[in-house]
Amino acid sequence: MSKELTLLNFLCILVALAFLAMAVMSALGSGDFFTTDNLFIIAVSLVMALLFAVIPLLFLKSEGRLPIPFMKRSLPASASGAAQIRPGAAPPLLDAKGRAVPPDVRAIMAHMGQAQKDA
Repeated sequence: MSKELTLLNFLCILVALAFLAMAVMSALGSGDFFTTDNLFIIAVSLVMALLFAVIPLLFLKSEGRLPIPFMKRSLPASASGAAQIRPGAAPPLLDAKGRAVPPDVRAIMAHMGQAQKDA
């Protein structure tokens, strides 16, 4: 599968370069640059080049081989592979939409939890 991905990424880069070359040829080869047809061909060529260039770039980013400036690297996983949780820390209480609940609701839920343990 690695050979197939390499071949597909190479073809995407090749097609992106072809679209860039087409945009440059259209810009340099035309006598009048600011015609509607010429600007349309250049815009379409650049969008298509971007479309085909994004695929290999996303692949490199997912493999970790593309350095992205100003982006912090994620912490490496621990040796056991499991996330370490502090013993005293409880998971955050979330509502149905995934938002953190307010402190007063958290206190009510904690009181209800104690009442259920006592019963």
